[in-house]
Amino acid sequence: MAKAARLRILYGEGNAEAQAAAAGAFEKAGHVVEQALGRKAVEAALSKSAFDLVVLGPTLSRNDRHHLPYAVKKVQAELSVLVMHADGSRHPYVDACTDTGASVENVLARIEGMKIAGTLPMAAGAAAGRG
Repeated sequence: MAKAARLRILYGEGNAEAQAAAAGAFEKAGHVVEQALGRKAVEAALSKSAFDLVVLGPTLSRNDRHHLPYAVKKVQAELSVLVMHADGSRHPYVDACTDTGASVENVLARIEGMKIAGTLPMAAGAAAGRG
């Protein structure tokens, strides 16, 4: 399986322990992760920095997982949003979602399969002579 491009991820959660574990796995996979605990922290981070992907974790409230994608797209329409523990297939501002209880490995595989604006998967870059 081709490794995904290195991404700058904003990762929002409602629980610090759950966040630390998943953020570590994202970083181990080669991504740069900024952690935000709670809805207000996610919104503040969006206004201060640029990201390739926003991941909204399962310990955020259902209300936050529903409303934050709107806030993300308002700041940067082309920014990709992945919501964990949701059926995002019906949400117009969610680019990808994972099922309830998905493992971190499953989330990483989902990220790897996403078409994220401004990134070039490493395999495509190598084929084009840039890898």
